[in-house]
Amino acid sequence: MSDSAVPEDVRAYLDGLPEERRAVIDPAFETVRAAMPEGYELAMAWGMPTWSVPLATFSGTYNGKPLAYVSLAAQKNYNSLYLMALYSDSAEEQEFARRWRESGRTLDMGKSCLRFRRIEDVDLGILADTIAAVPVERFLETYERIRPATAKRR
Repeated sequence: MSDSAVPEDVRAYLDGLPEERRAVIDPAFETVRAAMPEGYELAMAWGMPTWSVPLATFSGTYNGKPLAYVSLAAQKNYNSLYLMALYSDSAEEQEFARRWRESGRTLDMGKSCLRFRRIEDVDLGILADTIAAVPVERFLETYERIRPATAKRR
């Protein structure tokens, strides 16, 4: 991974992980990074690497912060991928779950949080397809549809 493509604070987060955690997080991070549609920006948010819609693109968020699309975290007992497009689109979520089940892997997921301990627990192809399928404009359209009172384009 090119250090210039990763902000310093994100690089510090990744480099600060113990080697055994990096062996799991790095392939997930690289899969997300490679599949990420144009227009999302990578930065640290909520204590984890997060790809978001920049405020310069969309400032009408409910909390005045960039709209998170995907976040990745090394938690104490597992790792988490927060896939916000699945949270906001039930058809996408159902398709993701169907494909995951068909892969033969166990799906450990909350509303948007995919939990995994080993990289073998993750179908990186399904993950890449899911992330690549939602360009910024589509993500914003979904956000505006589910939060019509607070989502205002500027």
